[in-house]
Amino acid sequence: MDSTTAADTAAASTTTANTATAGTGAGATTPGPEPVLDGTRTPLQQALIYVFVLVPMVAFVAAIPVAWTWGAVHWHDLGMMAGFYVVGCLGITVGYHRYFTHKSFKARPWLRVALAISGSLAIQGSVVNWVAHHRRHHAFSDREGDPHSPWLFGTSPVAVARGFVHAHFGWLFDRRETNHRRFVPDLLADRTIMRVDRNFGWLVLLSLALPAVIGALVTQSWVGAATGFFWAGLVRMGALHHVTWSINSVCHMIGRQPFTSRDRSRNFWPLAVLSMGESWHNLHHADPTCARHGVLRGQVDISARTIWLFERFGWAHDVRWPTPARLAKLRS
Repeated sequence: MDSTTAADTAAASTTTANTATAGTGAGATTPGPEPVLDGTRTPLQQALIYVFVLVPMVAFVAAIPVAWTWGAVHWHDLGMMAGFYVVGCLGITVGYHRYFTHKSFKARPWLRVALAISGSLAIQGSVVNWVAHHRRHHAFSDREGDPHSPWLFGTSPVAVARGFVHAHFGWLFDRRETNHRRFVPDLLADRTIMRVDRNFGWLVLLSLALPAVIGALVTQSWVGAATGFFWAGLVRMGALHHVTWSINSVCHMIGRQPFTSRDRSRNFWPLAVLSMGESWHNLHHADPTCARHGVLRGQVDISARTIWLFERFGWAHDVRWPTPARLAKLRS
């Protein structure tokens, strides 16, 4: 899921350059733009990436045989799985993506914190890391520098297969870090959001432990704790990971392009509900700051409806809704 127009990118670069030069004093030499990459992960950080990518993936694949063979799933497990999925997914789509990355609307202070926390519960990275990667994706979408384009290796069958795996989850194992000073100077300067970012590890623990605690309380058993952890913790995480990763992979390879964009972003309708509207990806890349991605008739966009509710309650304002004139200009 990603996007920034050339104008947005230029503005972001200017902001970053200004941030980098602030306080250098009169007559100081103005440095050039910050590099795209900055440092590498530690061995511990890299090991944790492998754990939190591969373990939920294995649980997701094992879910059907586990349910079929042992019947180790109950209605409260499925209810918790759906509930935690929705909270985490909207935290990513409305919070991390449309609010923090693209500033599609403005929010009250308490809602900003709630969105950062709910996005963290999806266990896809801290708010600063996620937004930095996403802004980088939009700055270089489907070109050299894009962290997860499926087209970086060519168009032969082998290259496309390799590109799909890379875009879907392979890029996560790259130890090189996106430069936060270049892509998220606004978040680095936000003390409240940085406090949420620093507590990401505790939020991950909460996201996995809470389903187990609820399962134990509902069933009054350790078995209930184990099934709650498995279904509403690991399987839920694996399912949400694959839906989010599919926006990076599938939605840059398969589907329609009703709007003009500078990359290969496409709409893929089968993922519309599970992704809360993120799979209407072509409009998003054509108009990155738009609060609604599903703008055509019949295009369900649950994230946009959630933002609309926030606006109706007075929790969000200055929402960047699409206009007929703007959409007509963007049509292919």
